[in-house]
Amino acid sequence: MQFNTISVIGLGYIGLPTAAVIASRGIKVIGVDVNQKAVDTINAGNIHIVEPDLDIVVRSTVMTGNLRATTTPEAADAFIVAVPTPFKGENHEPDLSYIEKASLAIAPVLQKGNLVILESTSPVGATEQMAAWLAAARPDLSFPQHKGEQADIKVAHCPERVLPGYVLQELVSNDRVIGGMSPACSDMAVELYKTFVRGDCVVTNARTAEMAKLTENSFRDVNIAFANELSLICDKLKINVWELIKLANRHPRVKILNPGPGVGGHCIAVDPWFIVNSCPEQAKLIKQARLVNDYKPHYVIEQIKEAADAFKKPVIACLGLAFKADIDDLRESPALDIVKQLAADNVGEILAVEPNIHELPNSLVNSDVKLVSLQQAIEQANIIVILVDHKQFKNADKSTWATKFVIDTRGVI
Repeated sequence: MQFNTISVIGLGYIGLPTAAVIASRGIKVIGVDVNQKAVDTINAGNIHIVEPDLDIVVRSTVMTGNLRATTTPEAADAFIVAVPTPFKGENHEPDLSYIEKASLAIAPVLQKGNLVILESTSPVGATEQMAAWLAAARPDLSFPQHKGEQADIKVAHCPERVLPGYVLQELVSNDRVIGGMSPACSDMAVELYKTFVRGDCVVTNARTAEMAKLTENSFRDVNIAFANELSLICDKLKINVWELIKLANRHPRVKILNPGPGVGGHCIAVDPWFIVNSCPEQAKLIKQARLVNDYKPHYVIEQIKEAADAFKKPVIACLGLAFKADIDDLRESPALDIVKQLAADNVGEILAVEPNIHELPNSLVNSDVKLVSLQQAIEQANIIVILVDHKQFKNADKSTWATKFVIDTRGVI
């Protein structure tokens, strides 16, 4: 079919780049978000997140009229839902409330022949649940679970699989796994993604597509857990873990990842729990990897406290708050959690250095943590903790750090 107008629901780290890339192909895109400030920012041709070159694409597509943001859904040929899917509670149960709210928001404007795609990383069965919410809200329309190929509304799942910092390139170049609730749903979704994707569009069913994304991130989480557990063992045995990994990786079939202070981001730190929650008796390795990675920030905090005990008035410079290098994304960030816990425990004066943000996040606003420049932090601190390997930290003159007690969780020095 001809897609004249596409609506993207959720204009965050995935939704906004997706909307901008589609709009850059000359298709009218209506971006929808509940955040009025974000909507106003986008309509002014600016962006509210950090992603290389995204500002250029947004500005140009807004100027041409192909991209427009609003807080209220409008009629379109296709709807791409890209809202958060966190977990809740101590048992890490999936929270589908954002998907439910998005479904109820777009339901009134759905028309026969529309396509609805769930891009949010979701537990198995979420696409079927979204279709059920839509069907309950629009009994005048038929959906795939009842009418199959003949459904008025086509529904599919297509998980995003992009790396922050390279989103614009990977949205276009990466292969896409497309799982329709029927073959007709898959075919229509493939047509949409082929308007901007150069990679292959591989078709499967909705449940397998959902599980594919969870599997990809669980695989990475298990590999990171191995590296993090190795770092704990090396600390105990007085071995330099960075040297050890370099030596082990000289084996032609070994590729150990680098350890860190934990695992962050909305995907890797969250998605494995969706599998564990659905199959707790079977997902033993996946669960243990999560426990190892969740423990690592606590271990780093204990290292910092031990170092602080050697100073009468410890001043601790924490380098980095984002969950990975060279971005501003603080979601599920172990670095942020470490800083919050240090402040709560009154370990000493806490200085935070995060070159990709201009103000502290809400979770630190009422704390005694100060957001300072790297130079200020080095001058004032007696303990330096490297939590994120931002380029500013890697390129810094380390000679000024020589008199400091340094805890390097990222292998920067």
